[in-house]
Amino acid sequence: MKNIFRIFIALCALTSTAFAAAPASGPGGGLLISLFIGFFALIIIFQLVPAILMMIGILRGLFGRDRKEVKASR
Repeated sequence: MKNIFRIFIALCALTSTAFAAAPASGPGGGLLISLFIGFFALIIIFQLVPAILMMIGILRGLFGRDRKEVKASR
């Protein structure tokens, strides 16, 4: 058990500089990250368009003025 504990402490001591190092790609990420985020933004926008159109249709149906009155037959 002491051996495992010593190995763990040695690994933590040797890798602490790797955790503090700056990322290799630098600030901003790069083209692939921008394309990845843009792709998912397009998916969200393409799902919002039909939802907005459906909401407009529902509101027109609820508050529309072209309602016909039904007359009772005798």
